[in-house]
Amino acid sequence: MFRFAYPALLFLLVLPAGGLLFSMWRKPAALTCSIASGLARSAGKGPRIMGLVPAVLRALCLVLLVLAAARPQFYSVSREIRSPGVDIMLCIDTSGSMQALDFRLNDRPVSRLTAVKKVVSDFITKRKTDRIGLVVFGAAAFTQCPLTLDKGLLLELVKRMKIGMAGDRTAIGSAVAVGGKRLKDLKAKSRILILLTDGRNNAGEITPEEAAEAVRAVGVKIYTIGVGGFGPAPFRVRTLFGTRILRRRVDLDETTLKKIAALGGGEYFRAADSKRLAEIYDIIDRAEKTEVKVKQFFHFRELYPWFLVPALVLLGLELSLRAVFLRVIP
Repeated sequence: MFRFAYPALLFLLVLPAGGLLFSMWRKPAALTCSIASGLARSAGKGPRIMGLVPAVLRALCLVLLVLAAARPQFYSVSREIRSPGVDIMLCIDTSGSMQALDFRLNDRPVSRLTAVKKVVSDFITKRKTDRIGLVVFGAAAFTQCPLTLDKGLLLELVKRMKIGMAGDRTAIGSAVAVGGKRLKDLKAKSRILILLTDGRNNAGEITPEEAAEAVRAVGVKIYTIGVGGFGPAPFRVRTLFGTRILRRRVDLDETTLKKIAALGGGEYFRAADSKRLAEIYDIIDRAEKTEVKVKQFFHFRELYPWFLVPALVLLGLELSLRAVFLRVIP
């Protein structure tokens, strides 16, 4: 980018312009004699035209000096973002019950997991300066993605989540323990774990309460989200007569999820539809903000020598022309 450091000085450009006009219209007070003037007469032109040459050179010299004094510069701006950030582990249930079709996207019924993937992806995109990781769980829990700033990689791994990839049962305690282990001993200003499930703990070797107490002991805050509508949920089932939609009851253990959130110093939310699920992640997003400090660095390249040197050359040329080629006689 280009700028003048002292743009107010550009108003001085009217001076050389005015001086040149004055030289062109003033009545000559002296007779200029020179070889050049003799040549001008022989060509049918008076000495007045040749007498303007020094004035033009001086005007150009002054224009260049004004531009140099205004300090023309090329510059670039670099930014350094400093933020202690938030470390976030997302623990998402991929058990068989997450294929229930009681959520909607674009007025179309979708599975719970499909809706969760969409909302979680939006949440990840908003958290530009935070490290986020992903734990998926079913009968077992494992880290799908460790804490990372690479949002592109994380979004791709969220996209690849599938029903049953960790088994069909629900190990809530194991999910909390695995997520908490990933956050342990980190030095982020804030560390949070967001657990999302639609079921009841029925697998794993550690209870949800034990896991929550252990995780909170190392300074990690826990939010829990229970997903699913009220009453039996629709499932797509293959039968001998083709694919049919059957309704089944899914047992969501809200009592345990509330207890986990209380032990973890966080909050429990219930999402019965896609809109509410998006609202919940927005609430968490606003609650877990950190101050981002941005420093700007300006890099300047001075251009005034490109104007100053030609100005000095023109000044020397004008003085030489007056001293050698032109003699002013009163």
